[in-house]
Amino acid sequence: MALWRIRATVDDRPGYLSVLTASLALRGVNILTVQVHTTEAGAVDDFLVDAPDALGEADLVAAVERGRGRNCWVARSEARGLVDQPTRVLGLATRLVRDPEATGEALRALLGADEVTWRATPAGPSGGVGASTMLLADPSGGSYELRRREPSFTPAEYARAQALVELAVGVARRDADRVTLVLPDSSETVVRPATVDDLAGVVELHEACSARSRQRRYLSGAASPSPGRLRRLLDPARGVTLVATVPGSGGAAESVVAMANLLGEGDEAEAALLVRDDWQRRGLGSALLRRLLGHADRAGYAAVLLHVQAENAPMLRTVRRLGRSTPVERDGSLLTVTVPLAARVASAGRVGPPRQADATARADRPG
Repeated sequence: MALWRIRATVDDRPGYLSVLTASLALRGVNILTVQVHTTEAGAVDDFLVDAPDALGEADLVAAVERGRGRNCWVARSEARGLVDQPTRVLGLATRLVRDPEATGEALRALLGADEVTWRATPAGPSGGVGASTMLLADPSGGSYELRRREPSFTPAEYARAQALVELAVGVARRDADRVTLVLPDSSETVVRPATVDDLAGVVELHEACSARSRQRRYLSGAASPSPGRLRRLLDPARGVTLVATVPGSGGAAESVVAMANLLGEGDEAEAALLVRDDWQRRGLGSALLRRLLGHADRAGYAAVLLHVQAENAPMLRTVRRLGRSTPVERDGSLLTVTVPLAARVASAGRVGPPRQADATARADRPG
């Protein structure tokens, strides 16, 4: 027995696929996997089959045509073809999470493309797919052009490929926002966008903070927020959450020593900070607030608001050190500080600095 890939178009009508599979079964062909790609020309069926050694390419094409299939393409396959398509896509996605620079190689592996070329020319809002070419929009600017002699590309393949490109861009943007801050006392901490995987570390951060620090952050009480609320803060619908981490003691996992939230609503965003007590007054809060303002500015917000208790002198000093005009409104013991920004439409191009392995930034002001 030998492994083959067969791709053919059949009319998208009840019973037509069964006619094709019956034609293959009459010749002892065992269908291992099948994928159906819906197109305007009909249903494109992609089979991985195990066929008797006596059958060759011409025999399989004839079997497909007798089963009412057309535009048939047949090629020998290898044992790795036994891995189903969802598993292959997940494997490639995992590879891109580790190395977003491997986008071209991942696209080639996903589609068996003969050529993958990145071009500076945009693909337009929707890209495009043809019989032997595919144009994918790169959200960071430019486009990917793929060529494959056969079989013809399908809309389903286009959707998978575009999703991989967007995943790679998202990972690259995340890595570009990862920096090592060197604080005025020469201590270092890594600042990066948070994910829901940081929940345990953020829970530990809240437990390590004093009741006063938690009350200043959340204003309504000293108790730690529920895990559900913290999970929502780590993955906001609009905005960004940053965490500052340091290596754990004794080889343990990294520890979260600060969390900075930017939550968008309308054309304004709210910012809030929580810094572990032993990391306060070392410049970390000022550095995190500046990075939040940078995110808000790039996203096109008109202003960033901070709700601060009137007695929270350290936070008010941090705001003053921004060196910006910051109007303040008072409601009893609560102050609302407004940091105006240069409002503009968010760019559709690359966000943040070019990708780098681990940029180093210096927090030049105490806070």
